[in-house]
Amino acid sequence: GLALFGFFIFASASLGLLNRDGAKLGEVASKQFVVLVIGLILFVLVSKINPRFWRRYSLPILVSSTILSLLLFVPSLGFKSGGATRWIYLGSFTIQPSEFLKFGYILYLAGWLAKAKTGVQTVKKGLLPFLIILAVVGVLMIAQPDIDTLMMMVVAGLAMYYVAGAPWKHLAIICLLILLAVATVAIYKPYIVARVKTYLNPNQNVLGSSYQINQSLIAVGSGGLTGRGFGQSIQKFKYLPEPIGDSIFSVASEEFGFVGATLIICFFLLFGLAGLKIALRCPNQFGRLVAVGIVIMILTGTFINIASMLGLIPLTGTPLLFISHGGTALLITLIEAGIILGISRIKTTT
Repeated sequence: GLALFGFFIFASASLGLLNRDGAKLGEVASKQFVVLVIGLILFVLVSKINPRFWRRYSLPILVSSTILSLLLFVPSLGFKSGGATRWIYLGSFTIQPSEFLKFGYILYLAGWLAKAKTGVQTVKKGLLPFLIILAVVGVLMIAQPDIDTLMMMVVAGLAMYYVAGAPWKHLAIICLLILLAVATVAIYKPYIVARVKTYLNPNQNVLGSSYQINQSLIAVGSGGLTGRGFGQSIQKFKYLPEPIGDSIFSVASEEFGFVGATLIICFFLLFGLAGLKIALRCPNQFGRLVAVGIVIMILTGTFINIASMLGLIPLTGTPLLFISHGGTALLITLIEAGIILGISRIKTTT
């Protein structure tokens, strides 16, 4: 439902590309549709794979995704946009390695935590290995930089660590170290401080750093209760910087109003509740942890996107999963959803 409903929202938001130089509406929409069809097919196929397969190959998947992320820094392959190097050119297509890294990270973390068992409650077998895993993915994500995706990975990892039986003391230590790391990174990444300043005072420099959030709030507010109607958004033409990207929720809010925006949020909440219910009922520790990790990561990304578009948190570049433009993100998210469906069929603890 999210994927199909999301494509109609995407199709409408894509009309905003008509007034933009160099934008090819037909090409963008057709690529998204092709990825959606492939993703839905993979969703069904992956749901039939025994979760033991993912546990067996979790390390190779993580290593492969790490190598893919390192290819970003090869000059002839990495594609830089908006000050970040997050995409790799493959002919007429681009892929985003961080999506594969998120996938490998969840699988490997689940496999390690399930194997560690009660060892996660100790410093030697629990806290230190967990910090090392976080440090490795953290360095890869900060180097791009992609702090938003890293936040999703950290929150999902902490949820999995907690479900695996980690003590509150370890969680408190990790959170403290994360805060110190964020403060350190902010010193060397001035744009983070700039985002916070814009968040605290969105009325300052409305044609500069505060432009996107103000245009987003105009779009959301213009939707009223029931919206302007499908395809009738005004803000997607010239005003919203990324109508098919991170600003797509604003377009949807303008066209479908408070009712439509609430419906989208309810769809995500239903997805999250269903996923967590599957995790709760799963008799297998690996399956339980994978389901928790995937659900929390998707919900965290959803919260970051919607909250930033409403001015509740500093603005980010996080896409709205299932809906925003981005073939790699849509494909991996549908595969992850298929894995959760496969986990729901687990009958034994082995």
